Amino acid sequence: MSVAALRDHVFGYLNDRFFYGWVILSVAGLGLFTSGPGQSHTFSVFVDPISADLGITSTTIASAYGTATLAAALCLPVAGRLVDRFGPRRMAGAIVFLLGLACLFFGAAANFVWLALGYGFLRFFGQGALMLTSANLTSRWFARKRGTAMGLMALGFGASIAVHPPLAQFLIETVGWRQAWTYLGLLTWVQMLPAIWLLVIDSPEEKGLAPDGESRPRPEAAAAVKNSKEEDIPGLTLSEALRTPTFHLIWFSMASIAMLVTALHFYQVKIFTAQGLDPAVAAWVFPITAGTMVAMMPVVGRVLDRLKTRHALALALLVQASALLMVTQVNNVPTAIFYAALFGLNNACSMTLFGYIWPRYFGRRHLGSIQGTGQMIMVVGASLGPLPIGYAFDTFGSPSLMIQGLSVYPAACALLALLIRTPAAIPVEEHLE
Repeated sequence: MSVAALRDHVFGYLNDRFFYGWVILSVAGLGLFTSGPGQSHTFSVFVDPISADLGITSTTIASAYGTATLAAALCLPVAGRLVDRFGPRRMAGAIVFLLGLACLFFGAAANFVWLALGYGFLRFFGQGALMLTSANLTSRWFARKRGTAMGLMALGFGASIAVHPPLAQFLIETVGWRQAWTYLGLLTWVQMLPAIWLLVIDSPEEKGLAPDGESRPRPEAAAAVKNSKEEDIPGLTLSEALRTPTFHLIWFSMASIAMLVTALHFYQVKIFTAQGLDPAVAAWVFPITAGTMVAMMPVVGRVLDRLKTRHALALALLVQASALLMVTQVNNVPTAIFYAALFGLNNACSMTLFGYIWPRYFGRRHLGSIQGTGQMIMVVGASLGPLPIGYAFDTFGSPSLMIQGLSVYPAACALLALLIRTPAAIPVEEHLE
């Protein structure tokens, strides 16, 4: 039996029992988990072993990492166009295979140039392309329940934060940092490639379904969907989206979230210690942030399905502004715990909005191109985020005034978000508009 025939058999068996989109959602969540080798929380464990082995400073490693992240971001629009052209199943298979090779390549790094290239490959295939493809796949299968679906999908990222750093540390202590990357590459292939080959179907229309499974209880609707064509799926092209005020209001707001979340992650320990806390306390509150994020992502998803989207985005931006103000007030354990929980809510908002907002306003037909461009802007923002706080540390000795000033950015975006409207060509349920 061919892989395609086996995939059709699995689809028929499972879809007779429940909407197959939940299977797709599970694979997409696994995709976010599998992106772990390309994420910052995994890299952080390897900084000291790489520095000692290659004889380069942590600053040099950070420079290679930042440059690679920026270069990977600039390639994301190309990845998005390829997803539109070949479909998320083929692209996800290729991306996961190349991510595994990138792990093997990185583990063999012998010098700075090799290391920088390895960072670039891992950031592009893991943090960039695989996350983009997973979100794209979920967006194709869910519309009315997209917020809930995105919140559940993002649990895969929370699981990666919980699993990959301690796993990487165990591997480093057991087999060394180079061999650790070999194991991470092999695990990437084992945990993701079979699921892609056997379970992933690009869109519900491919099987005569509609997003959310709404055609299943109505046979006449199912027949209509089955006879529909790909060109009947609503969606703006990238050039059309770029000509709307909506696109620019969204990227400006989402860049705020990406930029400042990265800055707070990057400097949390340094900010806390500058305000009188022990470094151990600063490190200890990370699990509180992660736990809050995991707990709140499904809640945020359900809110997105029920509130007007512009109002939900405005609330997320106000949470971001509040987190920035709160971090400057942390001076003891209780305030650190409160901030960690607030920052976890902020991360839940950013992760859920990441995959939700682009198909919500621009449709599914050319989602890869639009999402790739939007994600590129967000990653560029993330690469710039730590700079103003670092400047404040170096120039003023304290970042508090700079951070408080930066809080004006998301607060202003919250007001601008209220101006966002769905382009006329995109159908939307009235309660979301």
